[in-house]
Amino acid sequence: MAVSGCPDTCKRPQVTHALTAQDLRDQILHHLTHTQGRGPEFATVFDWRMAVSYTVRDQMVGPWVNAIRAARDQGAKRVYYLSMEFLIGRILSDAIINLGLEPAMGQALTMLGQDEDAILNDEPDAALGNGGLGRLAACFMESLSSLNCPAFGYGIRYEHGLFRQRFEGGQQVETPEDWLNQPHPWEFVRIDYSYDIGFKGHVDQVDGRAVWRPAESVLARAYDTPVIGWGGDWANSLRLWGAHPTTLLDLHRFNAGDHTAAAEPEALARTLSRVLYPDDTTEAGKELRLKQEYFLTSAALQDILRRFMSEHGDLDLLPEKVAIQLNDTHPAIAGPELIRLLMDEHGLPFDRAMVLARGVLNYTNHTLLPEALERWSTWLMGRVLPRHMQIIQMIDDDHRRTTGRPNHIGIVHGDQVHMGELAFIMAGRVNGVSALHTDLVKDTVFADLHRLHPDRIVNQTNGVTPRRWLRMANPALTRLLDDTIGTGWTGDLDQLKGLEPHARDAAFRDRLRSAKRDNKVLLSNGLLAGLGVKADPDAIFDVQIKRIHEYKRQLLNVLEAIALWARIHDDPNGNWTPRVKIFGGKAAPGYWLAKSVIHLINDVAATINSDPVTSKFLQIAYPPNYNVSMAEDLIPAADLSEQISTAGKEASGTGNMKFTMNGALTIGTLDGANVEIRDHVGPENFFLFGMTAEQAAVEKSRPGHARAAIERSEDMKIALQLIAEGRFGRAETYYGLLDRTWNDDPFLVASDFDAYYAAQRRVDAAYADQDDWHRMAALNIARSGFFSSDRTIRGYMQDIWDAKSVTLPD
Repeated sequence: MAVSGCPDTCKRPQVTHALTAQDLRDQILHHLTHTQGRGPEFATVFDWRMAVSYTVRDQMVGPWVNAIRAARDQGAKRVYYLSMEFLIGRILSDAIINLGLEPAMGQALTMLGQDEDAILNDEPDAALGNGGLGRLAACFMESLSSLNCPAFGYGIRYEHGLFRQRFEGGQQVETPEDWLNQPHPWEFVRIDYSYDIGFKGHVDQVDGRAVWRPAESVLARAYDTPVIGWGGDWANSLRLWGAHPTTLLDLHRFNAGDHTAAAEPEALARTLSRVLYPDDTTEAGKELRLKQEYFLTSAALQDILRRFMSEHGDLDLLPEKVAIQLNDTHPAIAGPELIRLLMDEHGLPFDRAMVLARGVLNYTNHTLLPEALERWSTWLMGRVLPRHMQIIQMIDDDHRRTTGRPNHIGIVHGDQVHMGELAFIMAGRVNGVSALHTDLVKDTVFADLHRLHPDRIVNQTNGVTPRRWLRMANPALTRLLDDTIGTGWTGDLDQLKGLEPHARDAAFRDRLRSAKRDNKVLLSNGLLAGLGVKADPDAIFDVQIKRIHEYKRQLLNVLEAIALWARIHDDPNGNWTPRVKIFGGKAAPGYWLAKSVIHLINDVAATINSDPVTSKFLQIAYPPNYNVSMAEDLIPAADLSEQISTAGKEASGTGNMKFTMNGALTIGTLDGANVEIRDHVGPENFFLFGMTAEQAAVEKSRPGHARAAIERSEDMKIALQLIAEGRFGRAETYYGLLDRTWNDDPFLVASDFDAYYAAQRRVDAAYADQDDWHRMAALNIARSGFFSSDRTIRGYMQDIWDAKSVTLPD
């Protein structure tokens, strides 16, 4: 099945596949014997899972090779997506769905006497990301393949990734993730694609040219994973770089007894690709993080230029054949590195290198928080990457000269290198990730640069893939959708509009309610029961799952829970709507306040869940180590989606989209993509509260705004007082959190509290009318088609990359 035409016409029909259950059975047994070296009678679940994975991988390799060949033979423009995170989750189930192998695989495993769920759930999540940034990158890779757009994703093959989270006494404890302690069946090691990556040293002038002589170096080795698209006929490559020593061992030093020093090259290499986002509160942490970002970027750019030169040779063609997307500021060093390669390795003058670099580089901004736009000291940059510090200064001087900009604008300020400004100045296009966010990017963080380059910033609202986040994650709802409107929605999410008339049909609403309840029962009897939480599946399942950060306001959520608990205590016989509040997410190891919020949530849960007076009305669950697989359990079971960030702080969000297309209603502020979700699903099907971004900016500027808001709110005062009295563990544990809330409150929890509490009571009232609730849920699903990552990628292809889908030969 080939897809032709421009991005607008790349809509896939339902997948069918020629392999029978008998074919799959035979291939699984072949891999069990010849790859795993086990007979069926001795095989473990791990052996069976590996055999199934290799069988499925075999079906991915043909389309993968054909796609690479077609892109090369047709001289297609390729897209290169550079990201520090690719939160891909489990691959096996997703690949089975996209290859159209679902029924046959289930039958094959039944023939073999195996439990399909046990095999699929045995796969560990790849620890390659943290949250929305990495999950977005994974969705984009799948949509690029689904749209036949030739692409490579470039990232780091982290040995441990972020960290594995557990709770001790309610507090977050970080331990290493161990996903690579077992073989990873999806990757192909490319020994022939390895590149030297240098650090430190000095720069010489030789015959009028700069020559960087690094003092340290590592080898970046490629590990490729095919990413199969919907339809199963096109796969792109996710190329992850593993760091290896250029010198295995200093044998002379080892034999002299200096064993530790002899192993320094290996230690440096392993450190680079060991952990995602090392704590950068120390100088050593900052140096490691900068090295990681350069390691990824340099390896990717060397690989891109190698491929380009082998196919085309003429560097003037670079912008016609290459589009590079920088996912946030982490790979922003790509500008100086590409110029370095073009100048120092290929002999181009600076002016020409600048034109070519800007012709291929594009930058996605994901944040309005100044502290999240990376900055490095000129001392650190100059010490770790001395040649790049020179080039950064050249870029800055060139921009000053060609634009006549004011002195306060630029890349280098106050002995700091501003990576956001560097990414903007080196990019042909800069995009925000929701309509509101893009406007705020123009008006706030890049206002000065936007005035100088008014056509550079464009919007591309985020999206998520419906293959994983609906068809795979929610089989109960998928069956209902397939029965009601057919299967075409999987490749063309706009077809969900066909559900709208059915929202008025009582029989359809009953089936929708039943599908949701089935998901809630599975969650109650599984994950939540494992935590000791007695969750009534007829209660509201109220879910907030995202990175723990002040601006995402998990504190607002837990304070509302405390206030509600106090109200129920005052009136235990009242007409309360039962609710299960579910949290999920990790805090950065050095972010003490976010970790304090985690501790508070767990302490509050311990008190409330054991309270005989209120426990039948209110329960709180916080499962540790939130990841993609956990999200696939939580999102289909959610009734209410918590999207409560301070207006003007969340760039977009993608969890909000996943909840919406799975039939959860949103309680949220006018922030990020919430604005567009509300526009699409209808204001009457969205629980809005809180200040706008403009109102929030005014409120924050008022001296004493936090204390004034608390004094106005009886419920919030009670909640804070209960914490201060030690009702939820030791009061002194939360003195810092309480002080910040009373006297600073930078993200306006107090100012929005009463509006949030009132909105939650509107949720209670709406949920009491189950028939109308599920009518609203049906309309949320029906109107969520805009939030497919296929739509987002078509926008990038048209507005940023000038890339086309490739037709496969018959």
